[in-house]
Amino acid sequence: MSHYVILVNFTEQGAKSIKDTVKRAEAFKSMAADSGVKVNSLLWTLGQHDVVAAVEANDDIAATALSLSVASLGNVRTQTLKAFDAADMAKIIGKMAV
Repeated sequence: MSHYVILVNFTEQGAKSIKDTVKRAEAFKSMAADSGVKVNSLLWTLGQHDVVAAVEANDDIAATALSLSVASLGNVRTQTLKAFDAADMAKIIGKMAV
């Protein structure tokens, strides 16, 4: 499984219905499970982003499809980052040319 960080910002529509954000988060987790994506963490944040989710998926396609699916509902905009754990970084470092 690959790791991904999904950065989330509320749209105007999402901000207007902010009281539903916890309910929407549960729907996101269900949508993720249906897509074969595991949500490890979902946190509301202060600063540049409103929500940060850490997820695991079989591939970039599954992770991207989840982000686009949730964004298509109109309450949030997403940015998906591929992330690497220590084992992945050890492999990457082992392939370095220098």
